[in-house]
Amino acid sequence: MTSTERIEGHGGELALAALRAYGVTEMFTLSGGHVFPLYDAAHKSGFPIYDVRHEQSAVFAAEAVAKLQRRPGLAVLTAGPGVTNGISGLTSAYFNGAPVLVIGGRAPAFRWGAGSLQEIDHVPLVAPVTKHAATVLANDEIPAAIAGALTAALTPHRGPAFLDMPLEVIFSAGDAPAVADPAIPVIEPDPDEVARAARLIAAAERPVIIAGSDVYAGDAVAALREAAEALHVPVFTNGMGRGALPPEHPLAFAKSRRTALKGADVVVVIGTPLDFRLGFGDFGAAQVVHVVDAPSQRAAHTTPTAAPAGDLRLILSAFADHDGTRADHTGWVADLRQAEDAAKARDAEEMTAETDPIRPARVYGELRRVLARDAVTIGDGGDFVSYAGRYLEPAQPGTWLDPGPYGCLGTGMGYAMGARVTYPDRQVCVLMGDGAAGFSLMDVESLARQQLPVVIVVGNNGIWGLEKHPMRAMYGYDVAADLQPELRYDDVVKALGGAGETVAKAADLGPALVRAFDSGVPYLVNVLTDPADAYPRSANLA
Repeated sequence: MTSTERIEGHGGELALAALRAYGVTEMFTLSGGHVFPLYDAAHKSGFPIYDVRHEQSAVFAAEAVAKLQRRPGLAVLTAGPGVTNGISGLTSAYFNGAPVLVIGGRAPAFRWGAGSLQEIDHVPLVAPVTKHAATVLANDEIPAAIAGALTAALTPHRGPAFLDMPLEVIFSAGDAPAVADPAIPVIEPDPDEVARAARLIAAAERPVIIAGSDVYAGDAVAALREAAEALHVPVFTNGMGRGALPPEHPLAFAKSRRTALKGADVVVVIGTPLDFRLGFGDFGAAQVVHVVDAPSQRAAHTTPTAAPAGDLRLILSAFADHDGTRADHTGWVADLRQAEDAAKARDAEEMTAETDPIRPARVYGELRRVLARDAVTIGDGGDFVSYAGRYLEPAQPGTWLDPGPYGCLGTGMGYAMGARVTYPDRQVCVLMGDGAAGFSLMDVESLARQQLPVVIVVGNNGIWGLEKHPMRAMYGYDVAADLQPELRYDDVVKALGGAGETVAKAADLGPALVRAFDSGVPYLVNVLTDPADAYPRSANLA
């Protein structure tokens, strides 16, 4: 489509035409009168609408689609509280680099200041957590405004965008130029900086790669594998980088990261920030190469030895093609494999523990038996989900969703909706702490009503585990850290149109999970876990 063509219709129809041009194929929303024209356009043209019970779930669903499919996800929110309820979802997308577009309703501009229903200026509220935020003030500006917002969202470093439209703008009819075919800029890296980084990696005696979510978002998984294999460097992953190398790959590691980082002389961090998850980039005496998809993602709090910025495929392909001096990493990889195998043996014992109350490790041991290689696994929680990162090893890229560095609870049901819409025939499994269940479990009703089956596994220890144990260690007591013990979250799901059961004995876990995945409805397995078994996290949050 060229920009010389014109489209006609009310504001919703103009918006939908532009959204389709950028690959958007569904809408997540919670009904509100300010955005009726968008619903009308979608309904009349067969554009799928998925509605939720809380606006944050709509944005989280759009974020899941954006991350899994590497294209824009759309959430449509009504004015005022509809938009403000979605700000946690926008912020999560901002931290996770997800190209989400939120379109908000807005009180009428011609009455602005008179006190219309839900009248508030959203833009200053969302501007700090979006790449682009604006109000569309004329009907014929809608397609161009959407094209601009989505181009910003898709340009590395990716992230969310926001537009709101006053009542009279979105409800009025008109015509406007059609949007041109999307043209997303490719950021060319500095070849000298890339070459310098490649020389460091190749000449290192004990290099390590840590690859994160932007490797998947930037469609650079194949390039990562080529670079790792060409330079013979062990690879660890986090976020959506998980599965970039399958667990059986000779350079894929997961259990021996502490040993690797302690012994490494060069640490290569690709597509993930040098934040609290990576000790803020402090790896002792090791030199650091930080590879990012845009100059804005270079760390400001530390200075890596090399920091190539640009299209990750270009950078990693250049690493693979490096023809300079290369050290022999065979012994280093073998040493890490020995540490990896020892850690796997210890984990295997924990994942088969017969203790009652059930240890969280046993839950993941049973899940490993039933999860398919292409299952989408979603983490929504603190203590219980921390175990997932240790015990589950995704076999394929793009199959792991967690809240990311923002750490926002309540993502689970929205992510589940987005994952099920993306993959109608795959297993979708939500791992949820009992604390996190309080944020979004009501949206099981949305899943059940719209026939979107998922499996939800709740680790139910009756406490806020990541707070109770540290607080006791610090003060000798804890407050505001207890939940109702053995609460029947499965009964909640049954009441909302799904199914479920409570499991109190380790031997009953496997059969319960099989029933859950065979059910064809939202099914919650409520696992009573040991409240004394807390995940030993040592991350510095300061």
